[in-house]
Amino acid sequence: MTTARDIMTSDPRCIGEQESLVDAAKLLADLDVGALPICGEDGKLKGMLTDRDIVVKCIASGGDPASTRAGQLAEGAPVTVDAGDDIRDALTLMQDHQVRRLPVLDDHRLVGIISQADVALALAPVETGETVEEIST
Repeated sequence: MTTARDIMTSDPRCIGEQESLVDAAKLLADLDVGALPICGEDGKLKGMLTDRDIVVKCIASGGDPASTRAGQLAEGAPVTVDAGDDIRDALTLMQDHQVRRLPVLDDHRLVGIISQADVALALAPVETGETVEEIST
């Protein structure tokens, strides 16, 4: 059985929930990624933050990214998968919740992220295509 741990990108960088959106944008640019996990002071996952979130939920509504904290944009409980779960379960979660990035937890701690690119590199083209199609509709 292929598990979430087998295809995830490990050691993801987090943005702290008290860090500003300016800090988040700089980290996104430095890492050349479109999303970051938001982690609390307790080290636990609080949500996900995308470059689009910064633009649409803060800047476009007149907010100040220098004074807005990443944690302010964490909405609801993030969709996650356990590191030992079958990759099919992870794909189903991504499809059902239409998320392009899925945080991977081990003992309630963030250990990785599964992205569409990880799926494309690890799985057959048919499975990749089905997953991307379901996420994008």
